[in-house]
Amino acid sequence: MQRFATALALSLLVQQAAGAALRAGTVQEPDVSCGRGFDNLVKGSRDYFATASVKLWTHPSHRQDNATFEKELQCWFAQMCTSRCGGLPSQAEDRKEKLTKACLTWTFDWLPVWKLFSTEEITWFKNNYPAEETDADDDEPTIHYKQAMNTAKEVTKKELLCMTLFTIDDECVKWPYIRLAK
Repeated sequence: MQRFATALALSLLVQQAAGAALRAGTVQEPDVSCGRGFDNLVKGSRDYFATASVKLWTHPSHRQDNATFEKELQCWFAQMCTSRCGGLPSQAEDRKEKLTKACLTWTFDWLPVWKLFSTEEITWFKNNYPAEETDADDDEPTIHYKQAMNTAKEVTKKELLCMTLFTIDDECVKWPYIRLAK
């Protein structure tokens, strides 16, 4: 009887060890869609985001959207900073005035801002903004990986695109504040 109890205890220990080894071997890859994360950015970059989210979200219908979608906007901003804006060059000299006007004029929608994107910037944005469509059946609605990111993009499209271009044009956050045209 004592042998049976010892064999049973040993068998259970082996099973537990095998289960622990299996779990340890299945490490999930970290989610890097938000770069290294907003909280891991240097203070100057976080300060830049703070000024951009105040200066760009001025439309009466969108004044609170920067707070509503704060985590999603911080995620995208952190992704841009971590990737150094994909190495895209600043075009501030050529478009700063047009971009400032398009972003701060309430009667403009997002399309004039989108037209200021270069071909390379459009490609980079589409490939890096973390809201990809997931595979779904034809009769199901489109769902996005990071659905909240897609919602933030659709609701605050103009402001998000403005923040993206200003970040690129400010040499991917070389200053601790957004630089609008005077």
